[in-house]
Amino acid sequence: MHVITVTFKTNPGHEAAFLARVRQQAEDSLAREELCHQFDVCTHDDNSNEVFLYEIYEDPAAFQAHLDSQHFLDFSRDIQDMVADKTVTSWRRIFP
Repeated sequence: MHVITVTFKTNPGHEAAFLARVRQQAEDSLAREELCHQFDVCTHDDNSNEVFLYEIYEDPAAFQAHLDSQHFLDFSRDIQDMVADKTVTSWRRIFP
């Protein structure tokens, strides 16, 4: 399995709009991508500007298909002005 973690830091005043849009992105990814197995959206208790995503794909090719999907391209465009910083990390799940 191929795991992706993403940490977003939103611009002040965009927290609610970003959360709504990232929730929609999670729903779209799970509904439209057969090889997207998990897409969790998490918030930080002490920092409302920080959002963490935990995504599991079948393999790196499935993640690339996610990046190439129209719903991802739309999401990226829609959040452009909402995000101050974004960190993406790839992992290989070895257990279970």
